[in-house]
Amino acid sequence: MSATRQRPYGRLLTTAVCVVGAGALVAGCTSNTPEASGSDEGGGDVIASSNDETGETVRIGFSAPAADHGWMAGISNAAQAEADRHEDIDLIVAEGTNEVGAQIAQVETFINEGVDAIVLLPFDGAALTPVALRAMEAGIPVINVDREFSSPFAARATILGDNYGMGVSAGTYICSRLGDQPDAVVAEIAGIDSLPLTQERSQGFADALADCGLDVDNRVAAEFTVESGEEAAANLLQAAPEIDALWNHDDDQGVGVLAAINNAGRDEFFMVGGAGSANAMRDIQSGDSVLEATVIYPATQAADGIALARLIAQGKSMSDLVSQEVPREIVLNAPVVTAENVDQYIDDAFES
Repeated sequence: MSATRQRPYGRLLTTAVCVVGAGALVAGCTSNTPEASGSDEGGGDVIASSNDETGETVRIGFSAPAADHGWMAGISNAAQAEADRHEDIDLIVAEGTNEVGAQIAQVETFINEGVDAIVLLPFDGAALTPVALRAMEAGIPVINVDREFSSPFAARATILGDNYGMGVSAGTYICSRLGDQPDAVVAEIAGIDSLPLTQERSQGFADALADCGLDVDNRVAAEFTVESGEEAAANLLQAAPEIDALWNHDDDQGVGVLAAINNAGRDEFFMVGGAGSANAMRDIQSGDSVLEATVIYPATQAADGIALARLIAQGKSMSDLVSQEVPREIVLNAPVVTAENVDQYIDDAFES
């Protein structure tokens, strides 16, 4: 039997925000019992709590873009792993798609099938907003993952990575290394410039650098792919004969960036990555690469969305919070991974 669905949500909803580290959502916000279990693909160490006890079965529909790069594949794998951890979750996974019309149709199917909750990482947040609103009006709680809807009424809860915080973390790390060198040359390889997430990352980076008197001297944009990363990096290296530090927004495109750096024989600078792939972390561990740090953009977001959907559909709350309901918005942390702490993160990293 499916858990009883909550009726359509009113528009006067209490707003609460929970900010937690990557992989700590379930551990830090859903439990009060200090019994640690092993890590899993859903995002690190999980603490046992009364919320882990099997309840009424909930049917959760999950839709995300095509897993055409490592981070997105990690998102989908972690979501499935989190569902598999609970006997009371019946997860219905729609085929990953980058076609907005196809993803809208997937959500409409979930609505028609009467699922108990929907976890949705939209290819385009604004374009998927109307169908998410229809789901909410039908009494189906929607968990919005990563790419925000254009209406606050389209989701019961939203799980976000901190794009601005990624830039701040990268810039702060570079400042810690170069803050006493006001003439240091800093370069940036962004992702797709038209995306708000890229703009937020670049703004956070610029703001953090400004705090120590640095700025971005050379900047190019790629497209989150290996090929585009290699091309953008080759152009950057040709335009900038001397660099002290480089931030690359995305570790998937970073595979190409590192290839271009190696082909050019450049090693006078250090590089900071973004997203937190296992490939990048192995390079950091080796100590043989210009890549010496990366900033986490959690691939656990959809897994956290599955966990929240289960709690909401079963009428539960986060055990460690005093409030009786799951928060409206959760923003995950953007920590810097270096050789000193890489062992803490690498087991849960995605493969580029």
